[in-house]
Amino acid sequence: MALHRTGIRLDMTPMVDIAFLLLTFFMLTTQFRPPAEVDVILPDSHSQIKLPESDVLTITIAKEGDLYVGVDSQFLRRRLFGEEYALRTEVPIEMNALAHKLVEARVSNPKLRAVLKSDRDTEYGVVMEVMDIMQKVNLTRFNLVTNLERSEAE
Repeated sequence: MALHRTGIRLDMTPMVDIAFLLLTFFMLTTQFRPPAEVDVILPDSHSQIKLPESDVLTITIAKEGDLYVGVDSQFLRRRLFGEEYALRTEVPIEMNALAHKLVEARVSNPKLRAVLKSDRDTEYGVVMEVMDIMQKVNLTRFNLVTNLERSEAE
C-alpha cells in the first residue's frame, strides 16, 4: 500500500495583514520634524544629562546673537506665535520681547521646561542677558544644550 503524501499549505495572509497594519501604524504615528530655523554649533561638555523629551521651551541664540524661541507642541506654537508659525520649530524674537513671551508660554503650559541652546561662538554677554531675563521671569531651572565631549581614548 502506497502512502499518500499531502502537501503542506502555509497561509501567508495573516502575516501580510500584520505587516501592513504595522506599516500603517508607523506611518500614522510618525512625526516629521521641520528643519531648524538656525544652525547652531554647540559647545562641548562632559555632561551626560539627557534633555527632556516633551513640554520643552527652547531658547536658541545664534552666532550673531539673534534670538529664537520654540516649543515642541504645535498647538502651543500656534497659540503663542500665530497660525503662520505653527509649522516652524523656532520663531525669531527680539530681546526686549523675550520676557513677555516666556511668561506667556509658561502661563499657557506650566509644565514647560526651558532649554537654552547657544552657538559656541556667541558672545557671552548675550547669553548672560538671556539668563538674566530668565531669572527675572522666575525661570531659574533650565538646561544648557551641549555636545558630549569625547575622550581621547575613544
